[in-house]
Order: sequence, then structure tokens, then C-alpha cells
Amino acid sequence: MLTTVLAFLLTIGVLVIIHEYGHYRAAVACNVKVLRFSVGFGKVLWRRQQGETEFVVSALPLGGYVKMLDGREAPVPANEQHRAFNLKPLWQRAVVVAAGPIANLVLAVLLFATVNWVGVEELKAKVAAPVEASLMAKAGLQSGDDIVALAVVSTEEVAAASPASLDASNWAQVRSFTDLQWLLTQATLDGHDVYLKVLRGDATAYLKLGNSSIPAGEVDDGLLDTLGLTGPYAVAQIGRVFDGGPAQLAGLKTGDLVRAFNGRPVTDAATLRAWIAAATPTAVPLQVERAGQRLDISITPVLKDEQGSQRVRIMAEVGSPVERVSVQYGALEGLRHAVVKTWDVSALSLSMLGKMLIGEASLRNLSGPISIADYAGKSAELGVTYYLGFLALVSVSLGVLNLLPLPVLDGGHLMYYLFEALSGRPISDVWLERLQRGGVAVMLLMMSLALYNDFARLLGMH
Repeated sequence: MLTTVLAFLLTIGVLVIIHEYGHYRAAVACNVKVLRFSVGFGKVLWRRQQGETEFVVSALPLGGYVKMLDGREAPVPANEQHRAFNLKPLWQRAVVVAAGPIANLVLAVLLFATVNWVGVEELKAKVAAPVEASLMAKAGLQSGDDIVALAVVSTEEVAAASPASLDASNWAQVRSFTDLQWLLTQATLDGHDVYLKVLRGDATAYLKLGNSSIPAGEVDDGLLDTLGLTGPYAVAQIGRVFDGGPAQLAGLKTGDLVRAFNGRPVTDAATLRAWIAAATPTAVPLQVERAGQRLDISITPVLKDEQGSQRVRIMAEVGSPVERVSVQYGALEGLRHAVVKTWDVSALSLSMLGKMLIGEASLRNLSGPISIADYAGKSAELGVTYYLGFLALVSVSLGVLNLLPLPVLDGGHLMYYLFEALSGRPISDVWLERLQRGGVAVMLLMMSLALYNDFARLLGMH
């Protein structure tokens, strides 16, 4: 819990400081007088005066602001009017406003590049057996298949396309399970089918997935489940056995290989876990291999209460360690991939928001502070590089969110400036107030929905 809280506060602190620093530096560059640079809102906990700017840290850490000299808020002395924000040329005001989101996107590029240069251990894209009758199963994916590349095929070309007809540039290397999830999400959201190139022993196979049949409205964080992908491949081996549980009572030992469950051959750990979860608390025959010998035993799973739901368990860890790969890039390649990743995540975020707005994507994709804190803690526990990657993703999200044309966000102010540029006059105070109220209402609705999704995930409703 402490790690989660600290990681969350660090995440919010870094992103807010970078965002507001973007506004601050642009304002200084445009000779706008900055009165206060605040991290947080509410009661001031710490303050320091540096030149003409007061730097403060406030009690509520969920945001920040840069207060500039502005004639709309207070009278400006005649000798300082040339430094008032509202009296600056339109292009300078636009630069100051846009600099915050841009700073977040630049931070994301630097963080992604750092992760690429340092390298990170990720799960290999070697997959477990897919769910029966799922798209993955129908495509012919098998337990232990190593997915090494993926090619996107447009719906117009899918009927005629074949792996042999695809240019080498169509294929994207799949370096890890994370890569696989990302590429599948992009293709499915865009309504495209994909080919998977898999290594199966010494042979190579090409599988057409048919994922364009999934409506964009069903593309969310459960996409791999929808496709039928159960997870990375791991041997169905018994790990730690808990005292007094069904596994210990049945005689299972650490290192046992489960070869059959209720008369069905077990191909991998994910399959075994799924069958256990679907079982009833009655005696089930198992066939295990121990020190080269086959043993037949019987085990009776039990129901355990987990987060208010009854789940079938055998009280033992199931699965060998998943194979991992080191993903690392050189200097220029790492920077290029960082720029591409930032662009792709930004484009996907905007596309997802747009599809949610028109009902073509699930609203469950919205996440709030509870989910962010949870992911921050989990990534921090995995290591610095994982946390930096998470921080980069949130930084992109913050930059994209602030560029949305909502009146209370930076994008809303840019929308006002666009109107001023086209009409030759600023938006009226009456309309400004109406738009601000509407923007606040939309933001409150989005925050409420995000919090609902957070609690729904905690309670297992999503």
C-alpha cells in the first residue's frame, strides 16, 4: 500500500510539474509576468519567492497552475501592460497554452527512449492454448506457438491477401507479449484483420486472425480475452503448495507436472488454471508426472471467497516461470521508436475517445485515480524501467486530454484562439461563461464515469 501511494504521488507530482513548467517557460520566453507557479491546489504547504514568481506546493496534489499577470483578473499598472498575458499577440497566447501538453508529450518521448536504451525484461509472445471456438482457436493458434511478427491487412484486401503477397514493410516485429497486445489493439480498433507469423517447433506458420469481426465498441482492456488468448505459455507445473489445502491433501508436491485434468490432456498452465476455475468442488482425477513417473491422484477443489465472489481453488501455485525476453534498442533506434510510440499512443487515445463519444468503443476504457494509483504501484514494484514506461503512458494521456477542445482545458483555450483568429475578435464574456460551465459539467461527468470504472474493477464487475 505504501509503495502504491508513494508511486501515485510521484506520478502526479512529476506530470503536473512538467506540464506547468511547459506553460511557465513559454510565458517567460514571451515576456509574460508569472506571479505564481503552484503544484497542487488549496492550502499552501510550502512557498519560495524567486524573483517575481512565487513557487508553492499546496495540499491537494491533483493538479497545478501557473498564474500570470492578466487584466481580466485584476487591474494591470500601465508600466506592466506589455507583460500582461491577455494583451499579448494571439500567437504568443496560443504558444503559452499549448506548451503544457507539449511538455507532457516531450517527456513521454524521453521516458520511452530511456526505457528503450536501458532495456526491459518482458514476457515473451509465446502463447498458451486459446479458448475453444474463439477467433484465436479458429485461426489455428496452438499452445506453445511463438508469435514473432504481425501484419495488418485492410478489410478491402483481406479476401485476396496472403502472407506471400505482403511486402516486408507490412510486417511488424513482435518483440514481446506487450508488443502483441498493443499491435492487436491498434488493428482491431481500426477494423483491420491481421496475419500472425508463428514459430512452431522448427516450422513457421501464418495464421489469419479475422479480428475485424469484433465491433470497435468491444475493444477495451479485455480484448485478448475477447480474442480467446489466455496468456503467455507456461508449463503446467505445481509451484508452492499451501498447508491444509486440497493440493496438499491430495498429495501434490512442488515440481509435479500435471499431464491430465479430469481425463483431458493439459497443454499448459493457463489451460489448467481455466479448468480448475470452471470445476465444481467435487473430486477430480489428476494425472501428474513426478521424477519421470506417472501418478494418478484425486483432488477436491474448494470454494474461496475473493473480493465478494466465490472462486474454485486448489490452494497451490500453478505454472512454471514464464519465459522472458530482453527488449533493448540502440541510441537512434531507441529515440525513433520512442517518437513513434508516443505518436501511436496519442493517436490511439484520440481515436478511442472519439469512438467512445459516438458509442463505437466501450466507456470502460476510462480510468480514474484509483486505477492510476494501482498501476503506478504495480509498475514500481516491477522495477524502475517498468515505472518509467508507465509514467510515459500517463504523460501521453495527460497531454492528449489537455488538448481536447473542452473549455476548461488547454485545448478549449486554443479553440477560443482559433475563433479569434478566424473572426478577428475574442469570444464574448457571455459565451465564455456558458462554455466554461458546459466544460465543467463534461469534466465532472468524465471524472464520475472514470471513478465508477475504478470501483467496478475493484469489485470485479468489469
